[in-house]
Amino acid sequence: MQVDGISQQPAHGEKLAGQKGNFASRKNGGPYEDIDFRKLMQNGLARAKINLLYVGFFSFCASLLILSVPIYLFQISDRVLTSRSVDTLVMLTAIVIGLVLAHVLLDMFRRFMLMRVAVDVETRLGGPVLSAAARASHNGSSQEFQALSDLQQLRSFLTGSVLLTMMDAPVAPIYLLVVYMVHPQLGMIVTTTILLLLVLARINQRLTAVPFGKANAFSSRANLQAEAMARNAQVMNAMGMIPEGVIIWGKETAESLKAQILGQDRNVLISAVSKFIRLSTQITMLGWGAWLALSNEITGGMIIAASIIGGRALAPVEGIIDGWKSYVGAKNAYGRIQKLLHTSPLNVHRLRLPNPAGRLSVERLLFVPPPNKRVILNGISFQLSPGDSLAVVGASGSGKSTLGKMLVGSLIPTAGNVRLDMMDLRNWDSRQLGENIGYLPQDVQLFPGTIKENIARMNREAKDEDVFKAAQMADIHEMVSQFSQGYETQVAMDGAPLSGGQRQRIGLARAFYNNPRLLVLDEPNSNLDTIGEHALAEALGRAKQDGMTVIAITQRPALLRCVDKIMMLKDGTVAAFGSRDEVMPLIIGKRPGISQHQNAPGHNLPAAQPAE
Repeated sequence: MQVDGISQQPAHGEKLAGQKGNFASRKNGGPYEDIDFRKLMQNGLARAKINLLYVGFFSFCASLLILSVPIYLFQISDRVLTSRSVDTLVMLTAIVIGLVLAHVLLDMFRRFMLMRVAVDVETRLGGPVLSAAARASHNGSSQEFQALSDLQQLRSFLTGSVLLTMMDAPVAPIYLLVVYMVHPQLGMIVTTTILLLLVLARINQRLTAVPFGKANAFSSRANLQAEAMARNAQVMNAMGMIPEGVIIWGKETAESLKAQILGQDRNVLISAVSKFIRLSTQITMLGWGAWLALSNEITGGMIIAASIIGGRALAPVEGIIDGWKSYVGAKNAYGRIQKLLHTSPLNVHRLRLPNPAGRLSVERLLFVPPPNKRVILNGISFQLSPGDSLAVVGASGSGKSTLGKMLVGSLIPTAGNVRLDMMDLRNWDSRQLGENIGYLPQDVQLFPGTIKENIARMNREAKDEDVFKAAQMADIHEMVSQFSQGYETQVAMDGAPLSGGQRQRIGLARAFYNNPRLLVLDEPNSNLDTIGEHALAEALGRAKQDGMTVIAITQRPALLRCVDKIMMLKDGTVAAFGSRDEVMPLIIGKRPGISQHQNAPGHNLPAAQPAE
């Protein structure tokens, strides 16, 4: 149990190499732990549940101690005032003050514990949630990153008053029993009220579930629109698109607020009714208690004590109704986190194989993305040996970039296989596969940090010689040297102070980092000037000499002189495949409608198994 501090267990990915566990060595010397998100979540929540049991125990004790106040009032009214004993008054007062102090300390202690439980949960699950969200959003959507907000919402619930109210609920039967001990008729009044409040709670759940669900859905869509506006701020400013973006965001936000107001109105209405019932119950208890006192069945002190204790018995139910929105939000957030972690592709352990040589085999790839079901790639098959270089050409929309994403495992084919050294990419250890793949996407995005950190793929333990080697392979050392701070130059979120071509060249160095065996470059010269294109050609030559398998997706003829083979795509199929000398005349002659080359490697491969 952690009470006076946050758990000191290393966060995900920070364990030492000598510790026991399921480890695999990184090529760059830094150990890392295989990810089992299901186990991580179970361990994190198991620890939280244990601490919550302690919090529940302290809540139970604190709730019992608060009984001292109505009992004190009962003793003052029925004993001290009748006996006029000062000693009894002083003794009772001292005892009750001590009990109240103990109650306050226990309440403070449980709040401290809940704060540390919440921080511990976020500390343990933050890294896995971010990793799983990044993996799940490989198709370009950022919706999965909502799980980070869900984790913060869960933390807020753990430290809020609603959870404390729920933890006070188990003491309500004891309060009710005490009221029955005062008089059964007063106990029946409280019991009836509790049943009414439970019915109201159920009605509140049914009336608010749909509006709150719609509010969350519209809010998520509005947030996605805001993120899209942030990513495309320059375009929106340049072409005056901000009003249209605001209109779309405002429409989604308005629908969210409309649904939220509807749900909140219903919740407030039910809360008002429950409050009226509780206050009416206390008045009824006072009035009925007075009638019982007139009949000499109870005393005046018993009336006051029963009224206070009855109110304490009703408070948890009323508090749950008031905080129902917070509870539903936390429950939904927990469900989304659980679904993300349990279904993450990284949740499966893979055998760490010998590092690949770079032999690539593509077998009858088919890609039909939902929901439009339009075929993007159909029957793509070819093979490359280590050291081969291939240029993929074709018109816009022919599927070139989609193929590139599949070759590095960013997209999963609907059917077919991409194999690296005979092993399907999905069966490689994900971290090992990433270490042996260099990828330059069409839209190069750098991370906030130094040029060195971006080249090293944000690995702050990277060796300087490995970073320098990647810079030399990409022929950017001279370019980086021109910056006043060299490799320590800070790069902002938008890539400043780098130009588009400089970002692309640093992205190329990042692809070369760690000496990968498979290099996939999507339009690597789209932002390059003559000097940059010459440096790119030199880099491809060095990659070939180093035995890398290189695939360059390009529209520019200049890059075709740097490769051994060319594949032409048309409408998602292979229109031509062969050596550079064989395919170049077809490209220069612009002969459309060429059927798939019959000698393309992999043409006679057996049908691929559908992707799971």
